[in-house]
Amino acid sequence: MPQSGDLVDFFKPSKWALDREETTFANYGWSNKDMDPVPLRLRTWTTWNYISYWISDATNLAVWELASSMLAIGLSWRQAMPCIAVAYGIISIVMVLTGTIGARLHVAFPVLNRSSFGFWFSYFTVFSRVILSMFWFGIQTYNGSQCVYQMLKAIWPSIANMPNQLPVSANITSSGLMCYLLYWLIQLPFLFVTPHKIRWLFFAKGVLTPIAWLAMVIWAFVKVPASEGLFSQHATIEGNYFSWAWLSAMNSALGIYASLSVNIPDFTRYAKNERAQYVQPFIIPIAFTLCSFVGIAVTSAGIQLYGEVLWDPLLLIDRWDNRAAAFFASFVFALTTIGTNISANSLGAGNDMTALCPKYINIRRGQILCAIIGGWALCPWEILANATGFLSFMDGYTIFLGPFAGIMVTDFYLVHKGRVDVPAMYDPSGRYRYTGGFNWRAVLAMIVTVAPTLPGLINSINPAIKIGYATHLFDIAWMYGFVVASLVYYVASRLFPAHDTYVDALISADDAMPIDKQYEKESKSPIETIQSGTEGEDKKSVNVETAEVQV
Repeated sequence: MPQSGDLVDFFKPSKWALDREETTFANYGWSNKDMDPVPLRLRTWTTWNYISYWISDATNLAVWELASSMLAIGLSWRQAMPCIAVAYGIISIVMVLTGTIGARLHVAFPVLNRSSFGFWFSYFTVFSRVILSMFWFGIQTYNGSQCVYQMLKAIWPSIANMPNQLPVSANITSSGLMCYLLYWLIQLPFLFVTPHKIRWLFFAKGVLTPIAWLAMVIWAFVKVPASEGLFSQHATIEGNYFSWAWLSAMNSALGIYASLSVNIPDFTRYAKNERAQYVQPFIIPIAFTLCSFVGIAVTSAGIQLYGEVLWDPLLLIDRWDNRAAAFFASFVFALTTIGTNISANSLGAGNDMTALCPKYINIRRGQILCAIIGGWALCPWEILANATGFLSFMDGYTIFLGPFAGIMVTDFYLVHKGRVDVPAMYDPSGRYRYTGGFNWRAVLAMIVTVAPTLPGLINSINPAIKIGYATHLFDIAWMYGFVVASLVYYVASRLFPAHDTYVDALISADDAMPIDKQYEKESKSPIETIQSGTEGEDKKSVNVETAEVQV
């Protein structure tokens, strides 16, 4: 039986402190094993891993729903497809630019952005992304629970008539809560998979989901020939309204992966080399444009079959009579949602929480906290039921993400020209302290870009507040933020250079510790291990022939 003293000790911070690691750069408390540069033995992601990663991510609910919603706002498929292709082409270029930083330095986003924002101001970007990731984790988990519901309905149709024991004010039914718990439990074990091994989940997704999507588009064209469905669909808007609707749709497409374009170094730091992730500008536009076409084609068929725009594929699946097809399609969407939730939300939150509190939180603990807080404490079903304005605010977060990416890219490539000091990124008093831990050039760029878009954000949350044409700037918030923040930051950095942050050449993690100690230890022979054990002692002769080695 546990003693009261044991219970008190359980809640002591020291009880939860991580074991001290032999960290390369930082003093104890400023980093841990997960925040250190990735050692050589863990750089395992190849080009094929990044191809399967993006194919798996392209086949997710958000990409389908975005493409389908373009039909709902009045665009034709001929207008929507170029919009989608241009958006994903732009984001893929930013993705490889930020991804190369991670692949070259082998550090995560929360660490590398200290060189551009300043050691302490970087925590603003990290903390804000933690909040965003937790909210979207809960919302994606709720979307996944809808997939579980369709799977169970395909097996036991009677679940549709399951009595509801919850009040209307709960904003969720008994069956809905059951499916949510099931999906949360199914998703939980994947959070324990280390980042350098999670690539196998993306490989499985990359194989299974394209098969399901191809089957759905074949079904759409068999049920409704293209001449009667897709090709017969025309735009319902024109003129000036069409132009702004097209730009707004493109901004929404950019916004889906605006967060990942900032934290893609969390994945590319595991690349075998820089070249492994150079495939992104090719695979992203192709995969996402094709998958968006599938969403548009199937939605167009749904318009002819059911007389309404079913932009959510689960609503379409709910109309199917073929229970086997409904189960398989729902299963694939559930798998896709798990992968997307891990890559875009859970791992990002885990990395960010690790940076915020490295003495007590590693990536795995951060992911579990994200699953508990984002999955249960934030009650995503309440958010989806009552907070249209809140969701508009979450979507409007691109007004911050565009400047984040612009400042990171400009600082690394144009200001410092790739010559940065990785060990200094772990030192709060080092060269990236700038002025009191804040790089005022980054602060200035954020203010100049975010302030003009705030009226549009307010209008999106509460349309009753009229702001005139100012709302159009919000329609292109990511593009405006990226371009203007980059320009302002570059000009300010050239006119008022931070001389202390410049170095003559890149000081990388490999320069500071050329050989990964653990890798070196594992690669040693037993005799070399015995000999190295005498370090710090008087040299002693070792009879190699008679030495007993315990394996």
